Amino acid sequence: MALTDTVPAAAPPAHEGILRRQSLRESAARTYARSLPIVPVRARGLTIEGADGRRYLDCLSGAGTLALGHNHPVVLEAIRAVLDSGAPLHVLDLATPVKDAFTTELFATLPAELAESARVQFCGPAGTDAVEAAFKLVRTATGRDGLMAFSGAYHGMTAEALAASGGAQRTGVVRLPYPYDYRCPFGVGGERGAELAARWTRSLLDDHKSGVPRPAGMILEPVQGEGGVIPAPDSWLRQMRELTATRQIPLIVDEVQTGVGRTGTFWAIERSGIVPDVLVLSKAIGGSLPLAVIVYREELDTWQPGAHAGTFRGNQLAMAAGAATLAYVRANGLAERAGELGG
Repeated sequence: MALTDTVPAAAPPAHEGILRRQSLRESAARTYARSLPIVPVRARGLTIEGADGRRYLDCLSGAGTLALGHNHPVVLEAIRAVLDSGAPLHVLDLATPVKDAFTTELFATLPAELAESARVQFCGPAGTDAVEAAFKLVRTATGRDGLMAFSGAYHGMTAEALAASGGAQRTGVVRLPYPYDYRCPFGVGGERGAELAARWTRSLLDDHKSGVPRPAGMILEPVQGEGGVIPAPDSWLRQMRELTATRQIPLIVDEVQTGVGRTGTFWAIERSGIVPDVLVLSKAIGGSLPLAVIVYREELDTWQPGAHAGTFRGNQLAMAAGAATLAYVRANGLAERAGELGG
């Protein structure tokens, strides 16, 4: 090679081009990608391998969707079984063996009092759509409009779900204090703080001069996620159940983030023993694939055909993966294991 020859510059690694194109093409609303400049190409269990050849410990867990980690064998087997069977992948709300198996497994995990007379509505693929469906359900059943929600809450990114989340303002949503030991809104914390929060809620409902009419429903998280990972005291949850039940206010519990064994019981409500009127479920119930449902007491089932729909509510791969995940968590006592490790 002559001394005047130039050495061609080395091409940048492929993953750098992918990251650059993402920053140019995707919206400013992207979040995780801003602080995690990696390009996952393979994953198994708790680890992800990036296109840069490095292995990463995954602490995101798909924002709670991966109850069994990445690509668990029972999940992959369930998905392959559907693919190999020639079954339809998209069926709207038609009945299928895969859907029947998922519903049967889901009902087997529910509190007996709810499961024995429950109805299930398959929603669009995200938890926020299930929250919207829950609001629509209780408004139809009660003929009322207002909602009660809690400071620090997070229920999704669509209009009504966001309105019920902490930090949002909307006419018709009454914001209530959520008990929080470290930042108690009443400055006392502990059982006393939880009791004052319950008393505040009870006073708003019972004082005819409070300006708060009886709402269509109350929505709460048994453990607030985005609000700071705050577990609600069991006694406070029982008080919320008692005051809503005695006033004929449907109680909606959002278990999108807490469900499928993450808190030491299969559903976080089991610790307190309460049974809600509506249970909102998504994330882990699809076994890493998009799936969202509401499960509710049959007496609330007053809406007309087509009152809530969604093109992708018949995702057969998600139902198969979800059924396999629910069964595996239940059969292997993973909720109890989470409780032991958490303790």
